[in-house]
Amino acid sequence: MLMTTPWIAAASTLGIIAAYEGWLAVAHRRAPQGLVATEHAALREDWFAAISAQPGSEILAVQTLRNALMSATMTASTAVLGLMGALSLTAPHMPAALAEAAGVAASTSSHAGARLAMELVLLGLLFAALVASVMAVRYYNHAGFIGGMPVGAPQRVRWADAGTAYVRRAGALYSWGLRQLLLVVPVVAYLLHPAAGVAGAAGGVAVLVQFDRSIVARR
Repeated sequence: MLMTTPWIAAASTLGIIAAYEGWLAVAHRRAPQGLVATEHAALREDWFAAISAQPGSEILAVQTLRNALMSATMTASTAVLGLMGALSLTAPHMPAALAEAAGVAASTSSHAGARLAMELVLLGLLFAALVASVMAVRYYNHAGFIGGMPVGAPQRVRWADAGTAYVRRAGALYSWGLRQLLLVVPVVAYLLHPAAGVAGAAGGVAVLVQFDRSIVARR
């Protein structure tokens, strides 16, 4: 199959994103202290440790975790609305697009295959954002039960490590859900025009670089 301009644009759009995410995964292993995700994870752990050592802080802990839970709920709602909207737009012509892409796969003038692939990527990103956000809600909910236990109670002490792990994991999942929603932008830009997808991916990565860099290191 010859590579047409839409296919090249699709590969470039996804390639830019994949290259950055791959670099970020390596950075997480080699120099995690230079990334803001590491700082935020440590902040949440320190917060839970401090709140667990202060008697009378149970209400404050529950309120803080409820605020975080509501933020994750809003992200999940945004993702599910986007997923439903994307499905309503793509589902009616999906069979025809599949047939067209299969029937003219060797044609250098066909845009059907590339567009179909990017529509599936869009659905995948929205679904991933939904799952991550829902799981963040779940962990924040569990952490809220632990944070609401009286400080110093044997049950609170027994669940302290789990609470720390829950707030760390919930924050990571919430961040991941937001990230998938941001990555939707270059895919949508591609669907509007193939060249816009490449520009959107480059711009999105430029934004992510600023978001992912350690705040402390930039001071």
